[in-house]
Amino acid sequence: MPDAPAIVCRPARREDVAAIVRLLADDGLGAGREAVSDPPARGYLEAFDKIAANPRALLAVAQDAAGAVVGTLQLSFIVGLSNQGAELALVSAVRIASSQRGQGLGEAMMQWAMDEARRRGCRHIELFTHASRVDAQRFYQRLGFEKSHAGMRRAL
Repeated sequence: MPDAPAIVCRPARREDVAAIVRLLADDGLGAGREAVSDPPARGYLEAFDKIAANPRALLAVAQDAAGAVVGTLQLSFIVGLSNQGAELALVSAVRIASSQRGQGLGEAMMQWAMDEARRRGCRHIELFTHASRVDAQRFYQRLGFEKSHAGMRRAL
């Protein structure tokens, strides 16, 4: 794999929301459910404000050397009694700009996420990936993630 481009991972800011929505829409699943606009729709901004106000949630972006947002992911920190009270980090909504895929950026972002989870005292990190994302599942397995749970979903 080529060396990863120089990126900086950091907490997202409100002015990043439009770029994040573009990333979320930049694939087959997201294209049908996201509404790309600039400025972003109010629902996205309200969701961002809720995430930013929650100390147990972290929306992050990867920024390239030119300052462009080229990746995003969300971490949720979950406390539970199970596993002797172990806290875990849950990774979701991982996206890399289609023009940047295959260059190591995703691996750099996931390493950053794992470091952040360790820094916050998490003993485990889990992630969500859609069952249809076979390439993504291979990528996560290459990073040491194991298939361990069967997820289920229901609309409310």
